[in-house]
Amino acid sequence: MKLITTVLASLVCAALSLHGEETKRGDSLHDFTAESITGEEVALSDFAGKIVLIVNVASECGVTDQYEVLQALYDVLKDRDFIVLGFPTNEFGGQEPGTNKEIAAFCKREYSVTFPMFAKIETNGDKQLPLFRYLTSAANPDQVGPVGWNFEKFLIGRDGKLLRRFGSNIEPDSGEMIEALKEALKEEE
Repeated sequence: MKLITTVLASLVCAALSLHGEETKRGDSLHDFTAESITGEEVALSDFAGKIVLIVNVASECGVTDQYEVLQALYDVLKDRDFIVLGFPTNEFGGQEPGTNKEIAAFCKREYSVTFPMFAKIETNGDKQLPLFRYLTSAANPDQVGPVGWNFEKFLIGRDGKLLRRFGSNIEPDSGEMIEALKEALKEEE
């Protein structure tokens, strides 16, 4: 029995060390990696010093037209170190059924998206992308907890910390969002 316990303990320790990166709790955006929509691993620390807006997106949602405003914001503010990162998910109403290649083609064709897009992910549950574990649990003045629907928006400061969180019903060009963006961009002045 002692031998079995020792072997089991060794296996558990080995498994934890193999998956240490996945189970490690990050303290900022910069602690994570994610797969791009074309399959490359991206260190999110590449966005250090930028204001980042992370959005979980879907091609067949009632608010999919938010892509247009997200792209416009990116076009206007990218020279001020602002970037939008899109993370497709199919977990809300099955509204992102396509492959990564189909999603990329849709975004380009329908909304001329040029901001970085990532591979389809899970924002909640057992298969939750570790980045979203951070985003849904980090303190902020808006809310903490699971993502509720497509096109939730997470505003990240230059230091990689979550500043604000906005629901799907908050348009990217709403007064509330624009004020939050202005405040975040003031950090550079």
